[in-house]
Amino acid sequence: MNIRNSAKAIIIQDRELLAIKKLDKDGYYFILPGGGQEHGETLHQALKRECIEEMNADVEIGNLLFIREYIGKNYEHFQFDSELHQVEYMFLCDIISSIREIGNGAVPDDGQISVERLPISEIMNYRLYPQAIRDKIIAYTSGKEFPVYLGDIN
Repeated sequence: MNIRNSAKAIIIQDRELLAIKKLDKDGYYFILPGGGQEHGETLHQALKRECIEEMNADVEIGNLLFIREYIGKNYEHFQFDSELHQVEYMFLCDIISSIREIGNGAVPDDGQISVERLPISEIMNYRLYPQAIRDKIIAYTSGKEFPVYLGDIN
């Protein structure tokens, strides 16, 4: 089995986090914009491409905030994720410009409903994956210290 690299954007505007809204059997959930790195692509190139495809936004990529591993066999979606091992690099990003309104891009993520703004003050009320990232985002916006490598979390 291969390990897949993925680049994710943490975009915070006006104390709100931009997130991709999806739906499963348990209801709505949210993920960070971004996706898989393709052969020959840097993480930054992958993230820029994914943000344009998913939300019509060109981004300026800042610091690497978090590295997360996801080993699918260890979590609730193991029935269909058991073979997945992904390393996600989460970068702080700012929107430089948008092609149109921020929203679903020309190549949205599978099952993507919309792009939503989640208030940081209410982020613990949302099913944002990885769920363990919610308190890290709160810590970041509060100026607190946090580890960059988060390990195998969901």
